[in-house]
Amino acid sequence: MEALLERCAGLDVHQASVVCCVLIGAPGRRPQKLLRSFGTTTRELEALRAWLAEHGVTHVGMESTGVYWKPVYAVLEGHFDLIVGNAHHIKNVPGRKTDVKDAEWIAQLVRHGLITKSFVPPPAIRDLRELVRCRRTLIETRTAMRNRVLKLLEGANIKLSGVASDVFGVSGWAMLEALAAGTSAPAEMAGLARGRMRRKAAELEAALEGRVREHQRFLLGMQLRGLEAIERDLEALDARIEAQLEPFRAQHRLLMQIPGVDRLTAAVILAEIGTDMDAFATAQR
Repeated sequence: MEALLERCAGLDVHQASVVCCVLIGAPGRRPQKLLRSFGTTTRELEALRAWLAEHGVTHVGMESTGVYWKPVYAVLEGHFDLIVGNAHHIKNVPGRKTDVKDAEWIAQLVRHGLITKSFVPPPAIRDLRELVRCRRTLIETRTAMRNRVLKLLEGANIKLSGVASDVFGVSGWAMLEALAAGTSAPAEMAGLARGRMRRKAAELEAALEGRVREHQRFLLGMQLRGLEAIERDLEALDARIEAQLEPFRAQHRLLMQIPGVDRLTAAVILAEIGTDMDAFATAQR
């Protein structure tokens, strides 16, 4: 197959090292091969960038392996045409020899135009993506911690979840804090109910009459403090996400016109696919 590029490079990226193979040669001729290894500190990656520029490299390819490619991509971005290929696809291109080094193999694929670019959004979208994915992780952590609280209550025979529709609402939270603080009188805790929950005073009193041991109070207090910290982090994240969305307000508003898509869902869509649909060959992709 005829080569398409005259000066290109392939990177085999690991946690602590990057092996680089540069191929230089006009299409139709046997290319000159240069091999060199670099570390993965910022200083080493900048040295890699300078070495590639010194040899006039125009295209650089690498595998999308874990997260190790991301700092390499960030340092080289804007200086070369970067190609991040699917690792599974690269490793299964027919004809690969087992004794060929990964960096040289990737460079050969880049030289012949055989690596399809994976979608890597621009920096602003990548930042938004990290924020919304962190938010999702926090929500999952909050859910897991709430489940641990409910499990602890059941272990102490506190049946609050059977009476309160939301154990972690205003009334339920006040009762949980009282329980963690050492309050043992069910009537006193039931008196903390607010709004419509006050109508269930008798049911609450019965539900709060459990056998809470000291270590359970300790664990409950620790879990409540953890939930409060998560709520503070979520508030800060939501504010940061709103600020990050500022350049994409028009697209964000358009997405929210889709039935069932709220502000957060629209932000997630933007974070995952960006705003430039030319990056995808078809609507299905």
